[in-house]
Amino acid sequence: MRYAECGIRQTKDQRPQTKDLQVVPKGLWSLVSGLWSFSRAPHPTFALIAFLSVPLISMVGCAPKQQDVSTVRIWHWMTDRDEAFNELSKRYQEQTGAKVKFELYAPSDLYAQKVRSAAQTNGLPDVFGVLGELRDVASFIRAGHVLNLSQVIADSAWQEKFFPVAIQMNAFKEGNSYGTPPGIYGVPIDVMNIQVFYNKKLLSSLGFEQPPATWDEWMAVGKQARAQGIIGFVSGWAELWMIDCFATDYAIHLMGQDKVEATFRGDVPYTDRDWVTVLQLFEQLRDSGLLAEGIVTMGNKRAEQLFANEQAVFAFNGSWGVNVYRGMNPELDYGVTMPPPVNPERKMVIWGGAGSSFMVNARSARAKPAVAFLQWLTDVPQQQYLLEATNNIPANREAAANLPPALAAFADDMDSVVHPRLFSIQENSMVIEAFDKGIQSILIGEKVPADVAQEVQELKVRERTRQASLASAKTSR
Repeated sequence: MRYAECGIRQTKDQRPQTKDLQVVPKGLWSLVSGLWSFSRAPHPTFALIAFLSVPLISMVGCAPKQQDVSTVRIWHWMTDRDEAFNELSKRYQEQTGAKVKFELYAPSDLYAQKVRSAAQTNGLPDVFGVLGELRDVASFIRAGHVLNLSQVIADSAWQEKFFPVAIQMNAFKEGNSYGTPPGIYGVPIDVMNIQVFYNKKLLSSLGFEQPPATWDEWMAVGKQARAQGIIGFVSGWAELWMIDCFATDYAIHLMGQDKVEATFRGDVPYTDRDWVTVLQLFEQLRDSGLLAEGIVTMGNKRAEQLFANEQAVFAFNGSWGVNVYRGMNPELDYGVTMPPPVNPERKMVIWGGAGSSFMVNARSARAKPAVAFLQWLTDVPQQQYLLEATNNIPANREAAANLPPALAAFADDMDSVVHPRLFSIQENSMVIEAFDKGIQSILIGEKVPADVAQEVQELKVRERTRQASLASAKTSR
């Protein structure tokens, strides 16, 4: 699962806390890292040995290897694309004579820590990506680590190659709430969205030849599935961000994006009838028999296994699932549909946007050749190669014109994509977490929608009061 690769919001527990990045002397950073490891270690004696070795290694370690100053270095976290990236680097050198080196650091949390540490010691490579919330990206930009690509992208035909939402998710507008200079700061290499996969054979066995067109029809499938002892719906709803995707889709569907943003600003309370209605949808899901047992403790990898093994009728998952299911069960016969609307007269939306993006180090002496490589990487031949190798939707619209049917179902709906990064305001992460955990409580029958709405609103008020107090104290200094 690649929550951060697609720019998905993380909760407070998952997200490293980031202030504006400052340069820290290398020796001091090693010392701090050692202390941090010691403080969190389950076996303090072992950690103390590791800690004491940090300064020793720093002082007497081997001399650093000499880097080829002409090679553009790229850090990434995408294990499914490492082989393809390395092949493309060979092709680029054959075509241009220029060298590019991809360096994989996985899993994604390790990668995020490495990038953050490198930023603090001015050790970032020529090209990298930032995994985290929008404010994390903004922090890197304000610290001067990310090159503003607006001029090179806008003054050429480069921008026209991309799905518009892919560029929008890598841009900051004038007057943004993060104090970040306006501009385009990332180059998307693919796009994604999250929809509903359905097993055609299992659905037919329940008496339905087409996927449900409305919410009520979906609930009816749940009743049939429960009656026949078949798992109706799986998703990684132990992972709060996936619940948030689903809830955001239906919140915008039912009340519109303007009202959702007004709630984030504090102008509309979470106790508003529309928000309670959104929460009631999860109550209906619980009672319909559609949901897999224990779905609130189910990671997305487990959900993917159940669907791939033909044990579930539906799976709420991203376009990356096409590649996942191909690897798990090449013979799986499935279709893709948007989440069924509650009100057919209102437009349904889906969470999505840029899947993975690269940024150029603003301090790199190789920034110009780095930009040249990213232009080449996002051109049609290279994008089509990545499509064939990894089954991800290319960010280049021309390369995405002739997709396999399953991916085409996702790409065709890119015009219906929404994402909080594109909102005029973002919600407080603690409020998001409380809302999503409240949904989990509804799903297991611990709480009712009205109580969750009240608790979330009370937290919202407390957080706004606290932030206002902090801002006032800062101003008075």
